[in-house]
Amino acid sequence: MFYKFIRPIARFIVWILNGHLHVYNKEALPKGTYILVAPHRTWWEPVLFALAASPTEFMFMAKKELFKNPILRFILNHSHAFPVDRKNPGPSAIKIPVKGLKKGNYSLIIFPSGTRHSSELKSGAFIIAKMSGRPLVPVIYQGPLTFTGLLKRKPLNVRFGDPIEIPRSQKVNKETIPGLYKELETAWNTLDKEQNPNFKYIPK
Repeated sequence: MFYKFIRPIARFIVWILNGHLHVYNKEALPKGTYILVAPHRTWWEPVLFALAASPTEFMFMAKKELFKNPILRFILNHSHAFPVDRKNPGPSAIKIPVKGLKKGNYSLIIFPSGTRHSSELKSGAFIIAKMSGRPLVPVIYQGPLTFTGLLKRKPLNVRFGDPIEIPRSQKVNKETIPGLYKELETAWNTLDKEQNPNFKYIPK
């Protein structure tokens, strides 16, 4: 209920601050639950992706430190977020999203690189996809990377790609992960070029 309540508020705030959320290739989103996977470029991407893929509701991973604030903890808990220890993720980082995806309650937004400035991809997204039997959907964001740029009302662009299936028979280990990474990175690069051939991500 809270998620449905907060979503139009978030949409209104984005419209007030910027007013230019453009969504491309939404028809690629599959029926049922799925896993949105994106390169992490700015902290407001999860909000934009969730708005772009509406009416689907999403789970989010959030670092456990954010749950120490009681007000923020209330908002996160009621927005389908769950805490993750980035240094020692533990099995819950896999079990919680797999359970939610299988039940069909929520889809998942995940950034395989873990942090905005990390180039080291993690295998979690592939394991979750395999265990849940749900597809990975590549998505990219192009737009302002700073709050100042956001306020200058530069366009916010979200583009979805075609689903990537991880068969239950597919092994996810050190031998297969590089190939899975390659497929995902290729999908992101393709989406970036389709959106803007001259785009180049420069971390702020």
